[in-house]
Amino acid sequence: MRGDVVDVSTSLAIVIPVLDEAATLAQRLLALEPLRQRGASVVVVDGGSADDTLAIARKHADVALVAPRGRGAQMNAGARACTAGVLLFLHADTTLPDKADTLVLESLQGGSIWGRFDVRIDSQRPIFRCIESMMNWRSRWSGIATGDQAVFVRRDAFDLAGGFPDIPLMEDIALSRGLKRIAPPVCLRDWVITSARRWERHGVWRTVLLMWRLRAAYFLGADPASLAVQYGYVPRSL
Repeated sequence: MRGDVVDVSTSLAIVIPVLDEAATLAQRLLALEPLRQRGASVVVVDGGSADDTLAIARKHADVALVAPRGRGAQMNAGARACTAGVLLFLHADTTLPDKADTLVLESLQGGSIWGRFDVRIDSQRPIFRCIESMMNWRSRWSGIATGDQAVFVRRDAFDLAGGFPDIPLMEDIALSRGLKRIAPPVCLRDWVITSARRWERHGVWRTVLLMWRLRAAYFLGADPASLAVQYGYVPRSL
């Protein structure tokens, strides 16, 4: 951890939950180095990886720690481990635009409390242009953001909303709903680039239809733990 004095009113922390990401994590963290040089801090929270993820994080991040597995629990732990006034939650397979720090801080200067980026999927297949357009349109219309869109939020608003619930799936939807009750999001049109790996591994339309079904079930009151198993998550040991 660097010993910088942190200005809690304008500083930015990028919180990244990880699990077995050793193959690509160093490259992802090195891409954030320009933001670190401009004052952002990078906080990596490992959920108990069986590979070298934690060692890589300790080398390339400001803070690296271990927390109970689950994105919500990991991101809450990352938020508690830093003092920045603005938090940006980034998936390990998502890349920020070059000036993400400036875009985020400027977007919150006018009284807004939270927001997200548009998303682009890292594939040349035309079908993904349709999928990402639907994702961005749905988010702009509903005021709900997904984790792939790199949600950012003022710390005071994050605390007021109660942070992420400790659920194994839909934690991003739940946080968005809480924040939306306070204020609508800023919807930045700048792209974050997210990996197509899950769509490619499980089939594009199969994955899309699965996520539609799981989100509908969640909004109708289904148990997130049951939905997570259907999504493919292995329940963590207590």
